[in-house]
Amino acid sequence: MSTVDDQLKNEVLLAVETERFRQNALWGKQRHSYGDWLKILVEEVGEVAQAMQKDQGWGKDSDTSNLYKELIHAAAVAVAIAEQVLEEKK
Repeated sequence: MSTVDDQLKNEVLLAVETERFRQNALWGKQRHSYGDWLKILVEEVGEVAQAMQKDQGWGKDSDTSNLYKELIHAAAVAVAIAEQVLEEKK
């Protein structure tokens, strides 16, 4: 992998970590049933889909337009779920 690839990966992972800190600051440490987590994650993935549609020119005016931001949000929610899974195994 090239240095540019490493830099991109590190930038994305830092953005996900920053989003996790933002989420914790907003809502505190969250623990949900997996069913509730799934609803939260699917909602975030839905926003990713909206951003992808809008970028293609066929979304609604109300659709989000920041694909990168929505991907970071979805990834951060997945990380939050993984944190809970690890916590429950200990």
